[in-house]
Amino acid sequence: MPMPRFLSAALFAVALLAGPATAQQALPDLGGREVTVVTENAYPPLQYVDPSSGKAVGWEYDAMAAIAERLNMKVTYANTSWDAMIEAVSGGQYDIGMTGITIRDDRKEKVDFSVPYMRSEQFMLVRGDEDRFTDAAAFKALESGLIGAQAGTTPFYTAVYEVLDGNEQNPRIKLFETFGASVQALRTGDVDLVLTDGTAGKGYVDASNGALKLVGGPLGAEDFGFIFPKGSDLVAPVDAAIASLKADGTLDRLTQTWFADTKLGQ
Repeated sequence: MPMPRFLSAALFAVALLAGPATAQQALPDLGGREVTVVTENAYPPLQYVDPSSGKAVGWEYDAMAAIAERLNMKVTYANTSWDAMIEAVSGGQYDIGMTGITIRDDRKEKVDFSVPYMRSEQFMLVRGDEDRFTDAAAFKALESGLIGAQAGTTPFYTAVYEVLDGNEQNPRIKLFETFGASVQALRTGDVDLVLTDGTAGKGYVDASNGALKLVGGPLGAEDFGFIFPKGSDLVAPVDAAIASLKADGTLDRLTQTWFADTKLGQ
């Protein structure tokens, strides 16, 4: 059975975006350096709390563990909301941020990015019984339709400029502090649409027992990277480790595990 387009796109991108590398390249040894990584735990299967164990798990956790092992650094994790993350990392409160963060020029003014480790496409997440619209044009025409989003995120800007009318104050966009809160509002009928990358969307659909579904085609592609305080000396070692993980197939294996083999919600 062919994989859904968003899943195959992610698998394909992991193989391409880390850049050229050779597994034989010597990696920096950070000598057991202690590093704090902050995340949101809201984007399965990238990172989320497994309801059966209560543990934070996901593709990004495994990738960061592999990076830490290769660089000889010790990682501790912290949790914060998306709207606080970039400012917190920019201010030096944390060493690295990870939560499927899209690499954008405006964000580069505040933080440094790693090389891309994954590309994801955005899709429309709706309730499982939604039959009023199946694409962005039909949703725009549905004047009563509401979108849930987090301010300053790629889904927010996509909602404004690709789905609606270019007005960032459009009352059809309801703002939430977390992605999970917007999905809960979708499930309860307080909003009618949430835009999400295919990775998070698949996770929520799989865990919903039919309450949610993805509709329409991709609305755009985004590259994910880890973030660091400006001028951080961790960027080059992490970039080298990502290249190494790509070269020996580790990223491909993680993607197989989390995007193909893991059945979320079961």
